Amino acid sequence: MYMLGKHMSRRSLLRGMGATLALPLLDAMIPAGLHGARTRRALDKTRLVCIEEVHGVAGCNEWGATQGLFAPATLGKDYELDAQNVLAPLQKWQDYTTIISNTDVRMAEAFSTDEIGGDHFRSTAVFLTQAHPRQTQGSDVFCGESIDQLFAGRYGQDTALPSLQLCIERLDQAGGCWYNYHCAYTDSISWATPTEPLPMIQDPRAAFDLLFGAGGSSAERAIRRQTNRSILDWVADEVGVLKRELGYDDRQRMDRYLQNIREVERRIERVENVSASGQIRELPDAPAGVPDSFSEHMKLMFDLQVLAMEMDMTRVISFKTGRDASSRMFPESGSSTPFHSASHHGGNEESVLDFNTICQYRMGLLDYFLERLESTMDGEDSLLDKSVVLWGSPMGDANLHNHRRCPLVLFGKGNGVLEGNLHLKAPDGTPMANAFLSLLHELGFDDLNAFGDSTGEFALNYSAPITTDSSSP
Repeated sequence: MYMLGKHMSRRSLLRGMGATLALPLLDAMIPAGLHGARTRRALDKTRLVCIEEVHGVAGCNEWGATQGLFAPATLGKDYELDAQNVLAPLQKWQDYTTIISNTDVRMAEAFSTDEIGGDHFRSTAVFLTQAHPRQTQGSDVFCGESIDQLFAGRYGQDTALPSLQLCIERLDQAGGCWYNYHCAYTDSISWATPTEPLPMIQDPRAAFDLLFGAGGSSAERAIRRQTNRSILDWVADEVGVLKRELGYDDRQRMDRYLQNIREVERRIERVENVSASGQIRELPDAPAGVPDSFSEHMKLMFDLQVLAMEMDMTRVISFKTGRDASSRMFPESGSSTPFHSASHHGGNEESVLDFNTICQYRMGLLDYFLERLESTMDGEDSLLDKSVVLWGSPMGDANLHNHRRCPLVLFGKGNGVLEGNLHLKAPDGTPMANAFLSLLHELGFDDLNAFGDSTGEFALNYSAPITTDSSSP
């Protein structure tokens, strides 16, 4: 019990030397009796994480579809994945997985002759907005409000950060890109309004400092790093006082939470030390806190997302895991082909499988994220039970720059919104926006009649008997 029956505010903070440490949900924050039940319901907030995979996946190629590289042959409950399916590395999470196949992202297609060839510079902006971007290199960019920002506008306003935007590869940040498109369209997947793309953070250090207020000024941050002190050192006294007033379970939860913060901090420091050592880096233009290793960068960003949601700093996160037309290689995947080159496989079966090797590796990193979400409790349930992780791509067959039969997967239970263990195949010609509209309705947007180019709803649950899909892709 905390302070002889009193309870803490969910917004309790520990402060020191410019550092601000929000707390995870503790038993001490829940009053006893009926009021406690009401408080738990009030705190039972759904989190939304949106992850873009550029260039589609190999299973959206016509031949790849026949090999079950994305959409399983089995429809409905208890679907079966082939060993080469891009989701095979995540098979243990099947109960938390809803596969939605055969939806189109036609808003990413060229609407006029002068837009032909600009797919890479439209797609990212279209993914979460399902709206067609205005072709311009000027400041008059125009697209649509993204699904994450709709959610943030309604459910994220009582958190310190209404939303958090992260990315892996560098951004151009300003000026014009190819085919007469402003780089804003390919730099961000989050649009607060049709004219306001939101900046994304590539550097784990920048994200860490944002979450923990690590020094209120550049001078304070410099002092902390020069003294080689952890962010936790600045709030150690307050932590000590707090822990003496907490019950056993809360103390254990606090210890795990603080250990996770310190571990992330140590990993960022190791990367920064390598950057400062003069060693030749694979990514010489990357910020000092960005690892050369793609997998380590992804895991750091995933850990930061889990911490942000655990302490309820934000409930809405968008994550761009790559850059259109990236030539990055992924030796950890087992393929030595640059990413963009691999995606343009020419329909050659061996090359499609090579691209699939890279896709499987990238998708497999989600296992780390889902594991962290499942092992992080938020009250009586895990963050995985309370979250919807929307993963997908605005491209289908990247070799053709095709925006039909694009991949879409929902992970988590979203506080009961999703049942999981489902493969749902949309009728031909179904906009991906229909699935987004249904998800928004499930998340409480009953007043929303349309989203993007939606033509209606696409149900996210399934009650029909299991069948086998034998139709052509």
